Amino acid sequence: MSVSQASRDQVFPEPTVGGLIVNKQGLILLVSSHKWFDKLTIPGGHIELGETMQDSVVREVKEEVGLDISVERLLLTQEAIYTSQFWKKRHYIFFDFLCRCDKDHVTVDNREIQGYSWVWPGEALRLNLESFTRNVVEKYLAPRV
Repeated sequence: MSVSQASRDQVFPEPTVGGLIVNKQGLILLVSSHKWFDKLTIPGGHIELGETMQDSVVREVKEEVGLDISVERLLLTQEAIYTSQFWKKRHYIFFDFLCRCDKDHVTVDNREIQGYSWVWPGEALRLNLESFTRNVVEKYLAPRV
């Protein structure tokens, strides 16, 4: 789909959420998705009407990787405007949250997510991340001011 076709189909930017999930050991969850051309990303998706962003990230994570999470804080807001990294040419606004989980048994949905790994945050930056997830990991690793 061309950008001009996408802009005819899409009236407004689409708000979405993502969860950077940290387990008790301090590892973060990275997932692979065909929608990101098999680059590593984080679980997430669209905010449904009437749903808060925090409720949305909890639901999306549960649907995609089967984890119950607690949302700690908003980590980063980003825009993806017709990025070639994603399979759909759309304008998205990403609200990425830092999340925690007590259990780390992942069950991928095999629809949105095809694989996963738990990695040390610093190690993640040496992996094949899509750029928006790279920004989230860098923000997580940056000193808080």
